[in-house]
Amino acid sequence: MASTTRYREKYLLAIALWWLLWVLMQWNVILKFGFTEKEAIIDSLVSNMLLCLACFVVFNNMRYYLPKAQKHLYLVTISTILSCLWLICLRVVLGITFKNDSPYILFLQQSSTVRFGFSFLMIGCMSAIGLLWYSQKEQQEMDAHKKEVEQLARKAELFNLRQQLQPHFLFNSLNSISALTGSQPEKAREMIQQLSDFLRSTLRKEDHHWNSLQDELAHLKLYLDIEKVRFGHRLQTEINIEGAIGNLQVPSLLLQPVVENSIKFGLYDTIGNVTISIMAKQIGNILQVTVQNPYDASTTEVPVGTGFGLQYIKRRLFLLFGRNDLLQTIQQDNTFITQINIPQKI
Repeated sequence: MASTTRYREKYLLAIALWWLLWVLMQWNVILKFGFTEKEAIIDSLVSNMLLCLACFVVFNNMRYYLPKAQKHLYLVTISTILSCLWLICLRVVLGITFKNDSPYILFLQQSSTVRFGFSFLMIGCMSAIGLLWYSQKEQQEMDAHKKEVEQLARKAELFNLRQQLQPHFLFNSLNSISALTGSQPEKAREMIQQLSDFLRSTLRKEDHHWNSLQDELAHLKLYLDIEKVRFGHRLQTEINIEGAIGNLQVPSLLLQPVVENSIKFGLYDTIGNVTISIMAKQIGNILQVTVQNPYDASTTEVPVGTGFGLQYIKRRLFLLFGRNDLLQTIQQDNTFITQINIPQKI
């Protein structure tokens, strides 16, 4: 806003200086035709003041009405009309002022064509400037409005994705609690308490779009504690962070669906112990998080971006960064690898 105001002030100052220069030039021209300084000054001032008023009218009119079609015809028409009005007013005012000065009245009549041509060019130029000025201003407002709408749409979609994630996980946990209630009530109570801690932590994160990697891993540990109650000793986890990168930023609740996906396709179709590996390292201005889980290729249909968890991550990364290449999945030697690259704000 401040830069726009300064630009406008410089623009108005340039016009004022240019107009003063033209007043002096017209005054000098009239003097060379043999008229007195009084006649030259009055002619120059009256002509340019009326012309300035006409230009102000046409420029200010653009603020309230911008032609959308046939712009050139509109500029020619309004310039012609205002030039005619300007010439009529000029001849009336100067005719009354110098009604007893026959040589000047004759000069005024003979120079009407030249005066009309000059005023037409001046008013036409000011009309074009006004059209360009307010068209750009309107376009800037439209771009700002469009950007605001897009931001609101992205926020709404992100919120919707997060709302979808919570029931998805909650239903799985409640089903597990239900299964444990009859056979292992102590574990069921333990799982309920852990679920309560996890959901309380989730609610605290609702107002934060970004968290540090350290906080996100602490929240992830609450989720893994719940899953370990479900699967017992079968579920093992390894978390390896390279270097002092705990303060790097991660979109809130981004890692949980990836780990949930790894548990689902690592443990559901196997009977042995399974280790879920979570690794994080920094590469330039990218935080790279890798989640690995083993799978049995003969019994498991490995998802390639089709499960809800991976779809959620891919869509959310696109909404945040406008890129589709930040989530990669790799199948290698009965190991399913999910790799997330998170650009850091500079």
